[in-house]
Amino acid sequence: MKIIKRILLSIPAMLIAMGCEDEFLDAPPAFQINSENFFNTEEDYDRALVATYDLLAPVGYLMTIMGEIASDNALAGGESANDVLAWQEINRMDHSPDSDQLQNLWRWIYAGINRANYIFEFRDKTDFEGRREVLAETSFLRAFYYFQLVKWFGDVPMPLDRRVLFGESSSFPRVPATEVYAQIEADLTFAAENLPAVQTQLGRATQGAALALLGKVHLYQEEYAQAATALQTVINSGQYDLFGDYGLLFLNENENSIESIFEIQYTNAQGAGFDCIECSEGNVMVGFNGIRGYEGPVYRSGFSFNIPVQELVDAFETGDLRLRATILDIEQWASEQPNPDAVSFVEGFDHTGYYQNKYLPRQGEAFQDPNLTNLTNIRHLRFSDVLLMAAEALNRGQIDDAQALTYLNSVRDRAGLTELGVSGSALTDAIYQERRVELAGEGHRFFDLVRTGRAADEIDGFVTGKHEVFPIPLIEIELAGNVWEQNAGYN
Repeated sequence: MKIIKRILLSIPAMLIAMGCEDEFLDAPPAFQINSENFFNTEEDYDRALVATYDLLAPVGYLMTIMGEIASDNALAGGESANDVLAWQEINRMDHSPDSDQLQNLWRWIYAGINRANYIFEFRDKTDFEGRREVLAETSFLRAFYYFQLVKWFGDVPMPLDRRVLFGESSSFPRVPATEVYAQIEADLTFAAENLPAVQTQLGRATQGAALALLGKVHLYQEEYAQAATALQTVINSGQYDLFGDYGLLFLNENENSIESIFEIQYTNAQGAGFDCIECSEGNVMVGFNGIRGYEGPVYRSGFSFNIPVQELVDAFETGDLRLRATILDIEQWASEQPNPDAVSFVEGFDHTGYYQNKYLPRQGEAFQDPNLTNLTNIRHLRFSDVLLMAAEALNRGQIDDAQALTYLNSVRDRAGLTELGVSGSALTDAIYQERRVELAGEGHRFFDLVRTGRAADEIDGFVTGKHEVFPIPLIEIELAGNVWEQNAGYN
């Protein structure tokens, strides 16, 4: 039951409007909800919290699909070389500050941050029994949004504990990424100390989610001991395990499974249009990934973006049970059907014959619009990811190669692969390889390559000293009165 998204219908109009304009954060609301008529009850705080969760939907789809397209895992695809031009540019590593997709990511993330800060602005106005947990969930969400922001854009403005209103963005300078990371760590530490191990409503942040994200944040900063501590706390908690059948893990009926540490929840309850993607409560990435012009059993048609490449297919070892669950080879699959002639599709731009099988539209799923209201959750933090991050921290931090190998082999065992017996740099390489195939299609690859210094060797067109981060959207710099410097190489 996907409660978090459905509650959105009851949120005050001001909260819905925040972040829907091109301004850095938000535009003036049609009417003002203030300290006198809001945040007077526990229900008010919860409604504001659900509004903060709501921005996960557009942020989640966009960061996942662009994270794959930017990497060496996938090509942009689509109908032509001009279809969603910003994605084509990211695929070629010639994206610019004029990118509308990067602007969307920026403003949706900041809308989420602003909603979190709205709660913190009035954190002390009303006391109630669950107040500390509400603040812990809010802290988790603010940390989540800032982590995505610093990964994509580096040094960023960092408003805290109050809303930024229309015209105020120039008052917030960009701060060093190290300061942003410090705030993320503080928020996640508070969240981990105050969140329950299990939530009563699916989709809400838990202690395990806060610790897993904290471990990831430490890993990105090469703080290996701290990363290992947080991640092993999650592993040893007994709350999570590997789902038995990887081939079924990404189907709708297996959402929020024992492997799920944090999922971005979607429903088909509210549709949208291409002029307001963020209005959809569905996972629009699924439709964008879909097979263009498809007719036949099992799947549904889509827009053929985010096309896996042959190199990714070849990265899977012989016998790896994850390959077919991850990548659909349309020609092979069609030939195996009882009536192959009943399967047809249109070859889109960048056609390789492969599609992202984890996130494809399927028949039998309820839609208002099959391209905009898919209800498939994004499995953002999985237990296998935590195992592999812990393995990397233990290995690269020269802490415990034996335990790192145990974590790595547990992931390989589920995939039907033989155990490895390596250590040192060979183990590091094995962990990197395992992360690529285990998490393919989930938006992590580009950032794994960047943070480990391998991007220039693996991504065509990647320029060291430039492409580690993306350009600050030009319109946001202009709206801030040109007080922010652009990222290096994008002027």
